[in-house]
Amino acid sequence: MPALLMPIAQMTDPRFLLIRLGSLGDIIHALPAASALRDTFPGARIDWLVDQKWLRLLEGNPDISNVISLNRKSAEDLAATVRNLRSAKYDRAIDFQALYKSAILSFASGAPRRIGFQSSYAREGLAALFYTDRLNPRGPHKIDHNMTLAEHAGARESKLRFPLKIDPQDDETISRALQQNHVGDFFVMSPGGGWRSKCWPPQRYGELHQKLAEGFGWSGILNFGPGEEDLSREVIQAAGKSPPSPISLGLGPLISLLRRAKFVISADTGPLHLAAALGVPVVGLFGPTDPSRNGPFSPEDVVVRNPRFSQTTYSRGDGFAPSMLSITVQQAFDAVLRRMERD
Repeated sequence: MPALLMPIAQMTDPRFLLIRLGSLGDIIHALPAASALRDTFPGARIDWLVDQKWLRLLEGNPDISNVISLNRKSAEDLAATVRNLRSAKYDRAIDFQALYKSAILSFASGAPRRIGFQSSYAREGLAALFYTDRLNPRGPHKIDHNMTLAEHAGARESKLRFPLKIDPQDDETISRALQQNHVGDFFVMSPGGGWRSKCWPPQRYGELHQKLAEGFGWSGILNFGPGEEDLSREVIQAAGKSPPSPISLGLGPLISLLRRAKFVISADTGPLHLAAALGVPVVGLFGPTDPSRNGPFSPEDVVVRNPRFSQTTYSRGDGFAPSMLSITVQQAFDAVLRRMERD
């Protein structure tokens, strides 16, 4: 630690800038780090810089003083954001993202201490050049990795907390939609994802829906995002006579929907992590990505992964990975049974 800088544990009401611009699951996994900082420094200013797209995830979070929305499509807005960051005179900037864009923003904030990951861990290794403090993450999970940075900034270990606001208007929207579609108890399947290689084939989701609907007697809801309409149609076609109800939702209504679900089954995608943070039973289907690093964090939740076919990689392939193709419909169905027995 530089000799001229006071250790943060001795500072009164420190000022933190947290940087995690996206995406859904990654923001979820950084929330406990903000909670630990708030528990340790009740009077601190803790601001979070996030892409506009994900702003809803942080609204109403009591651990955060200010949520700063970043619009990277406008040079004027970007310049104004940087000016506002510098005027806040943060003591520490903590970059949970470890990309060039996030590291440069930590540097542009003017914070004298910039805490991030070592180049060997960062997805864009040279991003570490912009930090004053570079750390190797401890622990297996992304939550543990993020806590490594927060604890270096002075946070003490605390109970995991995921403060996600339930908007009454979103809740009412979901209530009406369920009522109009005559949906009572239901489960959610979320077959999409950022990379095709970590997804499970839509035909198998359709076959799984048949078995789940028959086995539990509950309705199935199919969550899909923009650009995943074809994927949704493939699932519905494969589901046969009693298909799931397809629904595409913004973040607020999605939070309200997921928290009511009996369970959620998905590959390594944002909705899976969102459901886990809400305390909803989840079953994760994993192949290329490591569930001990990216999977559900509750010991009650169930992960399906076939080690014999799985090689951990975070390369973004365009086709279904052999490890995902190795997961059978029966395996997924049995995993749901195990998870529900634990309830």
